[in-house]
Amino acid sequence: MQSTPLTRFAKRVKGADLRLAPNDRLTPARIRIELLSGLTVALALVPEAVAFAFVAGVHPLVGLYAAFLVGLITALIGGRPGMISGATGALAVVMVALVAQHGVEYLFATVVLMGIIQVFVGVMHWGKFIRLVPHPVMLGFVNGLAIVIFLAQLTQFKVPGSAEVTGHGTTGGEWLSGAQLYTMLGLVALTMLVIWGLPKITRIIPAPLAGIFVTAAVVIGFGIDVPRVGDMAEIKGGFPPFHIPAVPFNLETLEIILPYAVILAAIGLIESLLTLNLVGEMTRQRGGASQECIAQGSANIVTGFFGGMGGCAMIGQSMINVKSGGRTRIAGIAAALFLLSFILFASPLIEQIPLAALVGVMFMVVIGTFAWNSVRILTRVPKIDAFVILLVTAVTVYEDLAVAVVVGVIVSALAYAWQNATRIHSKTYVTPEGAKVYQVQGPLFFGSAEGFSEMFDVAGDPSQVIVDFADSRVADQSALQAIEAVAAKYEGAGKSIQLRHLSRDCHQLLTKAGHLMVDSDDDPDYQIAVDYQVRTGILGGH
Repeated sequence: MQSTPLTRFAKRVKGADLRLAPNDRLTPARIRIELLSGLTVALALVPEAVAFAFVAGVHPLVGLYAAFLVGLITALIGGRPGMISGATGALAVVMVALVAQHGVEYLFATVVLMGIIQVFVGVMHWGKFIRLVPHPVMLGFVNGLAIVIFLAQLTQFKVPGSAEVTGHGTTGGEWLSGAQLYTMLGLVALTMLVIWGLPKITRIIPAPLAGIFVTAAVVIGFGIDVPRVGDMAEIKGGFPPFHIPAVPFNLETLEIILPYAVILAAIGLIESLLTLNLVGEMTRQRGGASQECIAQGSANIVTGFFGGMGGCAMIGQSMINVKSGGRTRIAGIAAALFLLSFILFASPLIEQIPLAALVGVMFMVVIGTFAWNSVRILTRVPKIDAFVILLVTAVTVYEDLAVAVVVGVIVSALAYAWQNATRIHSKTYVTPEGAKVYQVQGPLFFGSAEGFSEMFDVAGDPSQVIVDFADSRVADQSALQAIEAVAAKYEGAGKSIQLRHLSRDCHQLLTKAGHLMVDSDDDPDYQIAVDYQVRTGILGGH
């Protein structure tokens, strides 16, 4: 595999070997690592699921149920073992308007429709189009996401109940100060120190899990007064009950939920497929895009019928899983089942975990997620690529991931089109017979059509002109129109024009458009002109 900034970034993630050998068996040691990794992920899922439920304006259990159901189903049938899915902030910020205007039942119906759309995308194999996302966009994506994860953790440095959580951080509320702030920072630093130092000593248990346990033991053992998981909300509940959304099944309801469902489906798939690519870079796996779309859709359909807010892939938790050694579906399944056990049985214990421990884990995720090498290469890569990296990073932070990716792809596509538009030019010479030959070089498409037309000197050219496309390619209808316009100018001036060396697909485009004007019998490389003339009876007729 070719080394790129993203692959080099992936290799820097600390922990167990990033690859799971194809012939690696589920030994007791491997199962132990997977289960402990799942436990670490489950602990980190609790505060985020609760926070995103607050963002969407629903009960915390609605977020926790989504984390459990989406995480379990995608772990079972998802496109990439090692990925973790659940309730996310990017979806929550879209849901809040729907819940505020129409209520939570409409949200459940929307999640079901969202899942149906995602399954359809997977069945149609449209997930493969994620490969059109350029590498600079991927770098901007991971950098922006690292910043978003960092900003989201700042909520924990505010007095419980005083801060309003958003998809990109916090608003309002009072910051911790004095001894409370220093204690919180010290516990965060302790967690990060354990995560950094433990792998140098032993890998018996995942470092993030050890960091959580050590910090929790210090806080509980010394009775330190710091915010804990229970300060956010009570997480105790029952098994998710089956529930058909209580909405009218009519066209009016569809008109309400369809726009939200389309937006949520698009955001969820973009985030999931980009996370799939990132985890694939780290674990050196390929494919699975369509399967992931179907898995995400199926998970959301089920979640909508069991009182969950829906979800998609979570890059932060996926990074925790990979860093903790999780490589198989066992880790994701274990994370979901541990989360359910927290809801059913262990809520009093989980509510005692200090938020500082979970913040420390996420800060280490931020450090591991950010592609630090991208900062160094900004001055070495083409300026447009550097601009795209910075643009996608900024839009991710200030808007959302899906918008950032779309903007990055559009800017990259426009830049590519402009660069190719400026490449069109020609070399000219006159044959012994007195014909002027234009050797077109560069692609001929909508961006370069005007430049192509300006190359010709109709008034000054001799009576016979040959346009040679051996070093060019006719790409679209704008190119066909440009060729037709040039030919019309020469015809109006009483001069003949011949086209040479058109590739077969370009020849077919011209034929379908009805603009074929091939008079040349000198086509030594492709012999397309002769073939066409013989087939249509034109040869010798004009």
